[in-house]
This record gives sequence, structure tokens and C-alpha cells, in this order.
Amino acid sequence: MPALCLDWEVSRHARLGVSCHDCHQAAADDPAVHRGHLENTDLPIAIVVTPRRCAACHPGEAEAYERSKHAHTLEIIGKIDRWLRDGMNNDTERATGCYACHGTVVRLAEARPLPGSWPNVGVGRLNPDGSLGSCSSCHTRHRFSIAEARKPEACDQCHLGPDHPQIEIYNESKHGTIYHAEGGDWNWTAGDGTWTAGRDYRAPTCAACHMSAASGVSRTHDVTERLSWETQAPLTVRPQAFEPLPARTDWRVERAKMTSVCRQCHSETWAAGHFENLDAVVRLYNETYYLPVKQRMDALYEKKLLTETPYFDDPLEWEFYEFWHHEGRRARMGAAMMAPDYAWWHGFYELKHRFGVIMTEAAEMEKTGVPSKGRPIPGQFGKRE
Repeated sequence: MPALCLDWEVSRHARLGVSCHDCHQAAADDPAVHRGHLENTDLPIAIVVTPRRCAACHPGEAEAYERSKHAHTLEIIGKIDRWLRDGMNNDTERATGCYACHGTVVRLAEARPLPGSWPNVGVGRLNPDGSLGSCSSCHTRHRFSIAEARKPEACDQCHLGPDHPQIEIYNESKHGTIYHAEGGDWNWTAGDGTWTAGRDYRAPTCAACHMSAASGVSRTHDVTERLSWETQAPLTVRPQAFEPLPARTDWRVERAKMTSVCRQCHSETWAAGHFENLDAVVRLYNETYYLPVKQRMDALYEKKLLTETPYFDDPLEWEFYEFWHHEGRRARMGAAMMAPDYAWWHGFYELKHRFGVIMTEAAEMEKTGVPSKGRPIPGQFGKRE
């Protein structure tokens, strides 16, 4: 694997004398071990290098990551998303789609990872040693570059598409415009805690807002911090009220942290106005759109005009899913990251359209008493492990 070796040779690890064995040595209780591979020795080598191993040198980062939404995202989608929760897609679709970002449960046979669960560097991967995640999801091996992790491209493998288009939102925003125009001249390699707005970079990236140190704000590998709303949820709630993974944070404290991040470049009035706009968007989505539709859907289930299981066998269930999971998220996330096209045209505009479709169809079903006609869902289903 010459390319991997060359990557390591130009890495900070190599400059500091961190060898292959320092990272790949297996713990005594590691269930995924290979022998005789490294330098023609019989040393036990860890096949799956996990955050537990990285914690030997980076304990603070590993501890923060362990409590983050990233580490628990496989658990979260298993609770919030019907495709995973109810096994509504098949093994191949899950392995190549869902699990590529969210992570697999790595399964072993004779100490070797099994296909379908491996290879995988998903952020919520459940590793054989019980740890969660993969540091190389953001710091790709074998350079493990801090510059790479600070750039928005580090996030765009997973944070894109119809249901969470953060990279498209960022690219549309003024922050993204400045990054694409000038980012090639910024200092991406400043030391931890010293990467400074105005001096090293002119506009924030994903890492600058959610992870990097700012004035009075410590750096973190817990991306749950600095959030005052949970905008991926069907009904927007505070992070500590997000039932699939309640945050161990106080949203007021985290709002103050994010405000400090904003105030590296913006005035107090500007930052306060932005968050007032975001709060107004959350209220509008919750009260005018989501809750009325959810109440109407609940009424249809109560009247047996929709079937409880399997989900997605009724056309209206598809409409409701995309209503909150697609348009609803885009409206809220577009507002949070200042992308007007996503807040309106891809967000509230499409939300209004689907709101009308759902309410009109629901009224017709209630008037006639005729259940919605089923829709076949191709593929072989089965609940995930």
C-alpha cells in the first residue's frame, strides 16, 4: 500500500515519530486482530483502528466525540427514520447508503470484519471494541490532516442532499462565497486553539462554527454543542429535549457560545438579529406547518383511513415524510445558515405546496371514508441488527 505509506510520511504523525504500530497495535482484548502483517513480525495488529486507540494520544477529543451526535448517529436514525427503524429498505441499500455515513455495526467472523459491515468509516460506527465512530471519517488516513478537517469539503460527503443539504446551503451563503473566492490563500495549518478569524481565515467553515476555538469558546469535538435548536427533528425542539439523544447541554449556554463565534466578525446587534430570525422560523414551521399536519395525520390513523404498518404503504405517508424530513429541514437549516434560496424556494415554498396536498387529500379521505390506496415498495426488507 505505497500510497498510504506516502501519506503517513508527510503527516504530522510521522514528524512526531508516531509509527504504524503506535496506531495499529491491538489491545489485549481486541476481538479484531491480525498477526504477521506488520514488518514481517508476529505482532498482533488491530484491523479496525477505533477512537479508543486514538484516545491514547487525544483523550480530550475522543471524550468529546463520544458524547456527540456524530458518535450516536446510527442510534439516532434507528429511532427517528422509518427506513431504519422499521426496516423499510434492504441490506444493500443500507450498506451502501445509510451506513456509509452513519456507520455500521462491524461484525466479525474468525476475527475478520464481514462484508456488508466493512469497510466503513461512518461517524457512528459501532466498533468491535465497543467504541463509537471513526476519526478517519473527518481526518482521512493516513495524513489525518487538520487542514482537511477544517475545510467544508470534509463534511460534504454526508451533509448534502434533499434531507440535510448543509454543504449546498453553505455554498450559497456569503460565508461559502467568500471561502470559494479566497480560501486558497488562508492559513489552514495554524495550531489548535490559535486558528483565528480575520487573521487565518476571513469567513467561517463548518469547523469554525461548530468545533474550532473562538474568543472565550473552547474547541470541541462534540458537534452537539453550540446548538440551540434540533432542526433535524420532525418537530423542532431544544437539543436537551431531543428524545432519540437528549443533549447534556443548556441551549442558552450554547446559544451564547455560538453568538461569540459570530461576534468574531459581526456586531452584537447583527448576531442577535440573526438568531431572532431563526427563532421566528422555528415557531412558524412548528405552529403553522408541522403541528396542523401531524394532527391531521393522527386523525386519519385513528379513523383507520391510514394503516399503522407497514409504513410507506400509503401515499400520504410518503408525503408526510418528505414534508418534515425534506422541505421542513431545508427551511430551518437554510435559515440557520443564511441561505435564502434554501429557506424559501427549497424550504417554505415547497413546504406550502406539500401542506396543501396533504390537507386536501386528508379532507377528501375523511369526507368519503375511503382509505388511501396502497403503494408497493420494491426491495427485500428486514429490520436492521
